[in-house]
Amino acid sequence: MQGLLAHPMSDITIYHNPGCGTSRNVLAMIRNTGCEPRIVEYLKQPPDRATLSALPVRDMMRRKGTPFDELGLDDPAVTDAQLVDHMLRDPILINRPIVVTPWGARLCRPSQTVLELLKQPQRAAFAKEDGQLVVNAKGERV
Repeated sequence: MQGLLAHPMSDITIYHNPGCGTSRNVLAMIRNTGCEPRIVEYLKQPPDRATLSALPVRDMMRRKGTPFDELGLDDPAVTDAQLVDHMLRDPILINRPIVVTPWGARLCRPSQTVLELLKQPQRAAFAKEDGQLVVNAKGERV
């Protein structure tokens, strides 16, 4: 079975780009709960059709540094199914990071959005790579 619950042995999956600061921050916040997620580098192994289709497809489209404009993907006549086809053919069009948990799936931009998907508490203070404090020393969202 493919889709949101395709990996029942893994509680959390992150579709990750190690070259992206937002993606690195999300991965670090997941690890700050004591969990080690299943990490999928989405440029090498994109999410499947069911996972992409379960999310707000237009919100999942990445424009910057992609062929989005050249392909005319902002045209309202382009269907969600066609957008998913493009993302599967050219994963650079997928915005990231996507986090899938038993409690839902979400594009985690901004990075602290991941906290809404995590049931385990943060174990320590957490600051993003830019120094912005997201979680205080008590493990509470700032």
